[in-house]
Amino acid sequence: MGNSSSRGRSKPGQGHGSKVAPSSSAGEQSQQKTFKWSIDGFSSLLGKDAGWTYSRVFEAMGHNWYLKLNPRDKKSSGSKEYVSLRLELANSSLKSDTVVDASFKLLIYDQSFGKHSEHEVSHSFQTASTSTGTSCMISLGKLKKQSSKFLLNNCCVFGVEFIKVTTLKANTTSETLFVQKTSIFNEAKTYTWDIDDFFALKNPGYSPEFEVGGYKWHIIMYPSRDGNHLSLYLKLKKTNDLPSDTANLVELTLSIKDQETGKHRKGTGRCQFTKNARTWGWSKFMSLEDFKNSANGYLVKTKCCVVAEVAIVGSSKME
Repeated sequence: MGNSSSRGRSKPGQGHGSKVAPSSSAGEQSQQKTFKWSIDGFSSLLGKDAGWTYSRVFEAMGHNWYLKLNPRDKKSSGSKEYVSLRLELANSSLKSDTVVDASFKLLIYDQSFGKHSEHEVSHSFQTASTSTGTSCMISLGKLKKQSSKFLLNNCCVFGVEFIKVTTLKANTTSETLFVQKTSIFNEAKTYTWDIDDFFALKNPGYSPEFEVGGYKWHIIMYPSRDGNHLSLYLKLKKTNDLPSDTANLVELTLSIKDQETGKHRKGTGRCQFTKNARTWGWSKFMSLEDFKNSANGYLVKTKCCVVAEVAIVGSSKME
């Protein structure tokens, strides 16, 4: 999943980068940069469906990154839940002919005793590998233990500490994400986009605008992306009301209806919308072959139906 017109998720456009020699000096390599991500209302996040929650895109060491958190991850064998954290390189920092070699620590902060949970990682980021593998940091049970102080006053603090990156930049940023409890004030709203003639749709095609949480939105569909995939995105209409240092955490589900059996194709995520990251979605939502197969019921003659479920479930502020 991703943001902006150049980003599409679940994974960005696949490709193969060619490795280049590091260009940073020894002085630059000795510098470290840290991004801290405080999640206030952590119990509310645990009460939501399992899956990944994204930080905003932040700049560090000359590149744009974001963290992904799954507080209820499971290993392939067993039902025990783990807190998993990943670092991803944003598409805005990707070039097909470069590799970003990075060494860093993923952290969960012990807020009283400083006995942080650390996981050191080295990874070569490129278009074909923008994300570190799943890092099951600690069990959810351990995080919730009173003696650990990872969870304090319903707040957890996660972070990444960079050790070495091929191109360095002296910037440090931090973000606090507040996750709200579900209520009648932030419950999901549903918008249905009925498309009468899919083959007449522009590339991209925009739905009529609709309102959720006081903001205007569009669904964007690319009928053909990468030659053989249909892409779907949710876009926040440009607004001057959102300060540059704040963001809205949005829980979204985009669906293409199966008009025959009701087995709809869905994509779900929790993403942060800002002035500079107003579009999130999936570049490879489904293959055109599956979409156009009449047996699947997604395209009936020329008609299809796209549904967006959208709720603003939190907010964040940069410091």
